[in-house]
Amino acid sequence: MVTLTSANSALKTMYLDVVANQLNSNIHPFLAKVEKTSQDVVGKLVKKLVPYGVNGGIGAGTESGSLPNVAENNYALFEVALKNLYGSIEISDKAIRSSSNEAGAFLNLLSAEMEGLVEASKFNLARMLYGNGNGLLATGTATASGAYTFTVDSMKNLMVGQVVDIYVDGVYKATTRIVSWDYASKTITFSDACTAEMVAQSDDEQEKAVVELYVQGSKGKEITGIGSIFDSSITTLYGLTKADYPFLTPITQTVANASFSEASLMSVIDACEEQSGGEINFICGSYDARRSFQNLFKNNRLNLDVTKLEGGYTTIAFNGIPFIAERFIDDGTIYFLNSDNFKMHQLGDWQWIENDKGQILRQKEGYPIHTATLVKYAELVCDKPGAQGKLTITAS
Repeated sequence: MVTLTSANSALKTMYLDVVANQLNSNIHPFLAKVEKTSQDVVGKLVKKLVPYGVNGGIGAGTESGSLPNVAENNYALFEVALKNLYGSIEISDKAIRSSSNEAGAFLNLLSAEMEGLVEASKFNLARMLYGNGNGLLATGTATASGAYTFTVDSMKNLMVGQVVDIYVDGVYKATTRIVSWDYASKTITFSDACTAEMVAQSDDEQEKAVVELYVQGSKGKEITGIGSIFDSSITTLYGLTKADYPFLTPITQTVANASFSEASLMSVIDACEEQSGGEINFICGSYDARRSFQNLFKNNRLNLDVTKLEGGYTTIAFNGIPFIAERFIDDGTIYFLNSDNFKMHQLGDWQWIENDKGQILRQKEGYPIHTATLVKYAELVCDKPGAQGKLTITAS
């Protein structure tokens, strides 16, 4: 007979290692290449002393002349808080009781919940990888007060089933769930009716409200993604002011779509390697950027290279460097990255949150529902932001 005790044991012994491995290795091919480490984790912070530039104590001289002056390395101290990453499942008491006399049925129920948790976590963590840490999913307005439909500026970060917080002019207003969508018209349907505050007013009545959607409880609390490095509106990175440290400024270039060529790609790669001495080993872009890349080779009758990545991924390549497409990257954008410059600093691996009795599945107070939560305390840090590159392809 299945009991909560045996269910807790199954979550701890049967599922934890499998889920942790999937979340560490199968979320995204770039994250699979990034080293996971507990080094430089001090309490709740990542404190990392990062060298930049070169040692200045080098020189040439005569046989009996003076030796070069000592000029030690340049260092900057990165200091950033570990982010709290959570994933929860819930199982009704009725579902547990109905399958309690059949272990196979209960394990199927538990497996289905775990698969759903893993898929949702993959989506969310891959989205955060390209974000800037603020957690913004989209902006938009309700179609009408009292309606359930909402029109957004972009569907890239949204998915049916997400529970989102709604902010109006920077102030929290509501939490609701996306129950359906129309991707083509950029409309989503909430489980709760929209308020009048979410309806944009006409210009002659009052200034239009800015309505923003965030993953529940996540506003300003997500990992410092790749977007943080390239977002010019973000003036600080890892506790340092970007303007004070030129090595924090990445390579950025722009090219018109009509002029997009192999030379455009090589220009960014060369600039990254020339200015940092590093080596680009990963290229990722939006879907339309990948199409431009493929059309470039097709129109010039060139063969596309294909390469295999860790985790079983197969993708096209440029100059031997893998090139993947990702839905969370802004249209017309290609990133040029060196995965060796990134590390996922973490306070241990994924773990279940347990109460003082060692229970993982716990009843939600006041409800006939049992919940379990996975947690990981981690932060993504790039040692050499200036060694990364971005190419923006414009329409003209």
